[in-house]
Amino acid sequence: MAASSLIHFDKVWKTYGEGEARVNALAGVDLTIEKGEFVSIMGPSGSGKSTSMNIIGCLDTPSEGTYSFMDVDAGRLDRNRRALLRSLYIGFVFQGYNLLARTTAAENVELPLIYRGVAAAERRSLAMQALAQVGLEGREHHTPAELSGGQQQRVAIARAIVTRPTLLVADEPTGNLDTARSHEIMELMTQLNSDHGLTIVMVTHEADIAAYAGRTIHFLDGKVAADLRNTVRRKAS
Repeated sequence: MAASSLIHFDKVWKTYGEGEARVNALAGVDLTIEKGEFVSIMGPSGSGKSTSMNIIGCLDTPSEGTYSFMDVDAGRLDRNRRALLRSLYIGFVFQGYNLLARTTAAENVELPLIYRGVAAAERRSLAMQALAQVGLEGREHHTPAELSGGQQQRVAIARAIVTRPTLLVADEPTGNLDTARSHEIMELMTQLNSDHGLTIVMVTHEADIAAYAGRTIHFLDGKVAADLRNTVRRKAS
């Protein structure tokens, strides 16, 4: 494992059920992701891509093998310690924006900071900085209903990065957006990766979205079928 490795799978298996009902969602996966990489994960339904993402995000643990995050054996941590690791180091963006409907953009972004016990004035300052970082200056007091889908996803990204995480895990982040808004969001994520060194692991089923990443990992039948470097990263027109 390289010194700069952030994520490392060593013969990771994830098994559900027993006997004839036994299913291997992951089957002995070896995988390393370095700090600062932007990696897309692709594969058909049931390929293992979502299972791998859940383990990477410390939402689940391997049945066998080792998952190391920042040189910590995260797979052996109990539920509370995994929750602490997530809150300190990992931000999440989902296909559904998961915003509180009657809450302003700034208040939505502040939520992770409330859980950390950050004082109100500092929370607001950090939330404003995060919203500016995703291009939403002047939208701080708008509720989700007053924002477009692309703007709502920007709020969700601001909420994910307001704690300044080491890793951003994105699950189909453009799944609810039209083509133009999808590419705007991907340009933003590319900028967060290139300008701020944020490590991003993104699950997507769309090849043109995966092309924004520097590397694409294809899963099939619980195994890594291909691990490709994207020598020319996609840019929005």
